[in-house]
Amino acid sequence: MHSLPSPSRPRNRLLNALPPEELEQLWPRLEPVDLNLRAVVQAPAKPMQAVHFIESGWCSMVATLENGDSAEVGIIGLEGMIGLPLLLDDELDDLEGMVQSPGTAFRMAAPAFREALDELPGFARLLRRYSLVHHGQVARTAACNGRHLLNHRLARWLLMAHDRSEDDIVPVTHEFLAMMLGVRRAGVTVAASALQKSGLIRYASGRVTITDRPGLEAASCECYHVVRRAEERLFEPRRDAN
Repeated sequence: MHSLPSPSRPRNRLLNALPPEELEQLWPRLEPVDLNLRAVVQAPAKPMQAVHFIESGWCSMVATLENGDSAEVGIIGLEGMIGLPLLLDDELDDLEGMVQSPGTAFRMAAPAFREALDELPGFARLLRRYSLVHHGQVARTAACNGRHLLNHRLARWLLMAHDRSEDDIVPVTHEFLAMMLGVRRAGVTVAASALQKSGLIRYASGRVTITDRPGLEAASCECYHVVRRAEERLFEPRRDAN
């Protein structure tokens, strides 16, 4: 665990988008924490004790079925926050938030978070807008997984992971990709091979290297661009800001 420095602009885009006076009021309530690989930040069906604003790395929001099968329904990185039920006046969720790429986050205890929502209108307004953006990502993921070819879905997933990564390397195995996309490992192997033969990625030893970002965007379905535009719109200056 780290000691908290004096107020500065955080990397998390939600916190960074706040007016300086609101960020200054939030700062004493934020605790820097490490996000270790495969750590569970949000446990399903358990009361949430805190929210997490991602500073680096990223987490998968995972739905698990009764038979044990799992699939990813969303990705959260430095653009977002884990713990949306607390924003929506609840403390339970059936989704698991698991760290896929290690990094850091700011943790805010649930009582302090609720107080901040009441005290800081800009903070509450921004997070409500973010909840809609994240809902759109989850809904688009469901539509994409149900309608689009695996090659396109894999390209979309790699682009979303790349957006939240520190470099062009995404550490992930075929087995894990299969679980995240809700398909068989053999299907992921075929799709990854097709992207590699096209020169868009390079895969070896549990790592995917993005070698042609524009080409990968062209190989993806429209779902990636729809979600990305919504995320960027969230951080554009508001016309009613004044």
